[in-house]
Amino acid sequence: MRDPLNIAEEVVNELRKDFDDVIALVSDVNSAMVKFWNTEPSVTQSWLETKVTVYIAKNRKTLYLSLSVSDPEEVVKAVKSSARALEMLEESELYAPLPKPKPWEPLEGLVDKAVVNALNNPKDVAEELVNSALSGGVDRVAGTLTLTHEVKATATSKGFAGREERTAVEAYLRVFKGEMSGHWAYGGRYLDLRKIQEVGEKAAYYATLTSKKADYEPGKYDVVLSPLVVGNLIDYIGFMASAAAVLMGYSMFMKFKVGDTVASDKVTLMDVPRDADLPGSTAFDDEGTPTYDKPIIEKGVLRNLLHNVGTAAKMNASTTGNAGLIFPTPWNLRLSTGGLDEESLAAELGNGIIVNNNWYTRLQNYVEGMFSTVSRDAALLVRNGEIVGHLGRIRIADRFDNLLKNVVDLGKHAYMVKWWEVQTPMKAPYMLVRGLNITKPSV
Repeated sequence: MRDPLNIAEEVVNELRKDFDDVIALVSDVNSAMVKFWNTEPSVTQSWLETKVTVYIAKNRKTLYLSLSVSDPEEVVKAVKSSARALEMLEESELYAPLPKPKPWEPLEGLVDKAVVNALNNPKDVAEELVNSALSGGVDRVAGTLTLTHEVKATATSKGFAGREERTAVEAYLRVFKGEMSGHWAYGGRYLDLRKIQEVGEKAAYYATLTSKKADYEPGKYDVVLSPLVVGNLIDYIGFMASAAAVLMGYSMFMKFKVGDTVASDKVTLMDVPRDADLPGSTAFDDEGTPTYDKPIIEKGVLRNLLHNVGTAAKMNASTTGNAGLIFPTPWNLRLSTGGLDEESLAAELGNGIIVNNNWYTRLQNYVEGMFSTVSRDAALLVRNGEIVGHLGRIRIADRFDNLLKNVVDLGKHAYMVKWWEVQTPMKAPYMLVRGLNITKPSV
């Protein structure tokens, strides 16, 4: 198999004479996935694929192509054939020339040999995941374990050439005990068996906390959100921090400017591309710009929007190393921790609701940050510091700025979270929020 960097450089060298700007992104991805249903593996599959993305620009018109071929000649042929479409396109409002290469500092520790070795036979890791939940007294489990080994390369017509090799682990379980269910997830760089076991243990903990059904009236409640829920909601806020989201009208940050208070002073949200623990870490972005860690929100104050060269030119700013060819994006997110004691969440909450997991998050109004999300798995009613029952499904229907401004504390420990409801790898703690609006789902 050819090295991805050689492919990327050949593609760029062949195309640069015909276009003003060229980027070639090439990734070789080796993955293995085990899916569980009714406690047994239902699907075990592995795949090896080469992904190629090419960006071309001419006369301020831009085009992006994604291909699944690794032959540079075939890539160039496909690009030249598609490039005729450039003539029919409007000039891009977000076009800017690619940056000249700058020195970049490679990241260490991006490859875990344990992940590479387990790709050929993930059975032992999968059994650890399932058995850790079953030992908690649950009836059955469902979920997924995914292991990935990737070599990615980027080359540009300005002379940048970069290559990274990295691994990733993603695991989640949904477990069932009678009418109750619990959920937990892990998304990290390394195959840490203790963290794999923790997925099953935490999911089983929530499924076995109570079997008593409780009820509630819609209204304002103090709420503890688990790292899974925090990860899902903060993922949307990370999306809104993209300068492209602001320019396109898909961000609550349209209402604010850098320097405005947008959250409680307990909240610091960082984009951390250089945190090697998280699988989104990278030393360079898709335009070849070196990455660096930066605050999006610092002690409640909006500090940065995330830029590529195009959005930076449009907004009279500088690239932040977050390209995304089309859309600047956070690489990894890290939320600040606090003093909230995980072992006594109910006592610290006093009266309110603990939410273990959520799904169906929807934005009713991006500019106002109006969202709703439905609980999944354990939603626990707390009275006088004691869990008195589970509520079934509840709906949180509020605004993101209200959520952020009413954070009164965060957990002492941040969990590494990534799964299909949390697309951006994240370190997220528990979060205590005062006065969230809770309604009843219609279905």
